[in-house]
Amino acid sequence: MTNWFRGALLVGVLALPLGGCFTTTLNHGHVIPTERVRDIQVGSSREQVELLLGSPSTTSRLSGDAYYYISQTKETTAFFAPEIVEQRVVAIYFDEDGFVRDTGYYSLEDGKVIDILTRKTRTGGSDYGFLTQILRGAQNPSLGL
Repeated sequence: MTNWFRGALLVGVLALPLGGCFTTTLNHGHVIPTERVRDIQVGSSREQVELLLGSPSTTSRLSGDAYYYISQTKETTAFFAPEIVEQRVVAIYFDEDGFVRDTGYYSLEDGKVIDILTRKTRTGGSDYGFLTQILRGAQNPSLGL
């Protein structure tokens, strides 16, 4: 082997473990520039809001209608767990006629961390394994009939 080839091989072998140490940034949800939020004026209609910002992440009908645009930025370094570095919620509140009455802009410091992509639904009962459920059913065979 030539010295050049050995040098290249040594550099490649040493650089391989460092390849996993880079940080990866992942964006989830509606990433809305702040200048677009400033374009929403009190008195704007729902249609104007949807034209500027798109469809909301979620809506609410409690104490008036509201659109929520939610985004999260996570960073992952190598094999470590992802860390939430930024979370933004843009809230657009509507009056009873469907026009903007107020806007809100919330960040990670304003509330607790939310998991946008949770794929589990919690139930009100206890979490029992399959075998425990069968044995409990055998103890009380009249339940559910």
